[in-house]
Amino acid sequence: MKTTYAPSRLSVAPMLDWTDRHCRYFHRLLSRHALLYTEMVTTGALLHGDVDRHLRFDDTEHPVALQLGGSEPADLAAAARLGRQWGYDEINLNCGCPSERVQRGAFGACLMREPVLVADCVKAMVDAVDIPVTVKHRIGVDREDSYDFVRDFVGQVAEAGCGHFIVHARSAWLQGLSPKQNREIPPLRYEMAHQLKRDFPHLFIAVNGGIADYGQITEQLGFMDSVMVGREAYHNPWSLAGWDHAFMGAADRALTREEVEETMVAYMEREAAAHGTGWYSIARHMLGLRHGLPGARGWRRVWSDHRLKTLPAREVMAIARQPQASTEAA
Repeated sequence: MKTTYAPSRLSVAPMLDWTDRHCRYFHRLLSRHALLYTEMVTTGALLHGDVDRHLRFDDTEHPVALQLGGSEPADLAAAARLGRQWGYDEINLNCGCPSERVQRGAFGACLMREPVLVADCVKAMVDAVDIPVTVKHRIGVDREDSYDFVRDFVGQVAEAGCGHFIVHARSAWLQGLSPKQNREIPPLRYEMAHQLKRDFPHLFIAVNGGIADYGQITEQLGFMDSVMVGREAYHNPWSLAGWDHAFMGAADRALTREEVEETMVAYMEREAAAHGTGWYSIARHMLGLRHGLPGARGWRRVWSDHRLKTLPAREVMAIARQPQASTEAA
């Protein structure tokens, strides 16, 4: 029997090299209810690599989803079972990444051209686990960018048991653009995501791509079930601190940036003791915490200075908090 599931109205996008477990711990301090995603993890990395390194996470991260990259149904089913065993709340299939490396692996955005295969992959995972299996995809691939193309893709995959889709409202241009350019150059076409929701009212459909401020989030929630925010959440993380109250009906919290920083330092100390993790590999995720505030540049400069990495995290915090914070003070 499948577990019950209450998808979140807001989520932080899976971002390669960014949304690791340290980043997710940080984001969870800011929002208690947003759904958090791992970086994309390939099936090969899980089935033939260090499972603990890829799947370990802190219990406070819940709800948290594991995003998988792959195109072999049996491998995806095995990886999904691992995700379930490790306690993830959702398994997500990446059908949107446009990188050349991912294309060589025959997964990511190029899978949108093979909806029957994606349906087989989804069915294999749905049969393997009792948690939701979801799909993140683009609205098109190269010249195949008509509404009929993405509508048929969603329809076929939904028939295999996927009831939750995250629509990145840009096409993926697989030739000639870098992944960064693919996040910026193909035009945003939110109306196609809105039409998907109208045509599939029984599905839970989220929209992703270029959404930054509260006004844009509010606008999109007028059409969609959920909004996924990516780079804005990473570069301006304090914006997450208001999500629960503004969009998810939670009481407002009297949270301060100083409290968040202190909690992160305590986390850095625990990670150093338990796993030998250097504070600098954790601190990189919170460099936007003081975004837009006076003194933010000096604070950020201290926390990103690897010359200080031999110091305990608590000493680095003390330096960063000094007026006119400067690494010269070290």
